[in-house]
Amino acid sequence: MDSTPALRAPVGQLAPVTAPAVVLRGTPPAASPAALLELLERAGAGAPVLTATRSWLGRRPSVHSQTAYAKDAGWWLAYCAATGTDPTTAAPTVADDYATALRETGLAKSTRARRLAAASSWYGYLVRADVAERNPFTGMERPSVSADASPTHGLTAADLAQLLTHAREHESARTYALLTMLATTAGRIGSVLAATVGALGHDQGHRVADLVTKGDHTKRVVLVPLAVAAIDVYLTSRPDAAPDEPLFATRTGRPMDEPAAYRLLQRVATAAGIESANSISPHSLRHSYATALLDQGVPLADVQDAMGHADPRTTRRYDRHAGALHRSPSYRMADTLTKAMRAADAS
Repeated sequence: MDSTPALRAPVGQLAPVTAPAVVLRGTPPAASPAALLELLERAGAGAPVLTATRSWLGRRPSVHSQTAYAKDAGWWLAYCAATGTDPTTAAPTVADDYATALRETGLAKSTRARRLAAASSWYGYLVRADVAERNPFTGMERPSVSADASPTHGLTAADLAQLLTHAREHESARTYALLTMLATTAGRIGSVLAATVGALGHDQGHRVADLVTKGDHTKRVVLVPLAVAAIDVYLTSRPDAAPDEPLFATRTGRPMDEPAAYRLLQRVATAAGIESANSISPHSLRHSYATALLDQGVPLADVQDAMGHADPRTTRRYDRHAGALHRSPSYRMADTLTKAMRAADAS
């Protein structure tokens, strides 16, 4: 009789699960749609799956959106490779283990939710294209992010001023223009880097830029004088730039990529003497935009519109003083009632 009690967990406890040899943070396994297809080919996916995946990505008209989905879906394929799972026949239990691995890696809820949504979207299309029998992510309990405070490290107004002043005086015109545009428009880094020279324009007396946002929508943002001046100075070095050329181009004429922008920001922040330089990212400037305006009492709806959030609860995540007693509207209600009672007494 073969007895293996050592493999059984004590009553009331779960047996430990050995984590797969895969890193779920850092450089994405697939940095582009082409890289995602390469991961699938290495996993042994057939032509129908590759064709369906191309169509799934192609439904998104912007390169930025296609790349974002490829990056997020790539993490799932890397996990499948590490666990020896055929992604086209993965079971729901494997998808649940992946969600657990993402959580245990310490990723923010928003990041985990986005990666799970991308994988589920991919399977949804494969099922629709009749090249997969099921979506293993269907019915999964995904992280709820609306009620959480944003995990991004923000900068104070003084920090931002210090950063921009250093960039203006010691960095290239391109660097100063990029950081100024990020700090004053609340644009996502991918949207700003995907902007072309032709995206700049005028509308009702305002200088504007048209940015491609989530869902492949176009959002027109105002360029304040600070950003206009920085961009105009930068573009004097590119007098012959065509409308379809990237606004923030590299020496080879290609758009700057997000990892390069991330490294650039941290380098400039370090040189500027920002204390949290090693923990900030381009999203920190977007975070700081929302936090500063909410702290100043700018109406939530206005900040929500500027940030491009579909749900006001997402914007609330950036409010550091949400629920603070000194901001209770009861005080304004008391003022209103006091005035009304005085008026009544005087009549």
